Formats: sequence, C-alpha cells, structure tokens
Amino acid sequence: MLHYAVVFFIIALVAAIFGFGGIAAGAAGIAKVLFFIFVLMALVSFIASLLRKG
Repeated sequence: MLHYAVVFFIIALVAAIFGFGGIAAGAAGIAKVLFFIFVLMALVSFIASLLRKG
C-alpha cells in the first residue's frame, strides 16, 4: 500500500515538472488517500497486536 502511494507521488512530481497540472493533482490525491489508508491499517494492526499480547 505504501509502495503505491510513493509511486503515485513520484508520478505527481514528474507530471508537475512537465506542466501537467491536472494529472499531477489527480496523482497527488490518489497518493494522499493511499497513504492515509496505509496509516489507518498500520494503527489497527498495532492496536490489535497490543490487545493480543495483553
């Protein structure tokens, strides 16, 4: 999940350098959503791990 967020972020950077604003904005939006999904899943996994050990 985090890998795809990084890939879309790099696509957004390259698109912004070449002047494709719409594509850059779309790729950045997708990267942001994927990153927050990754963070949410990591937190849920961490909390579940704490509950199982306790």
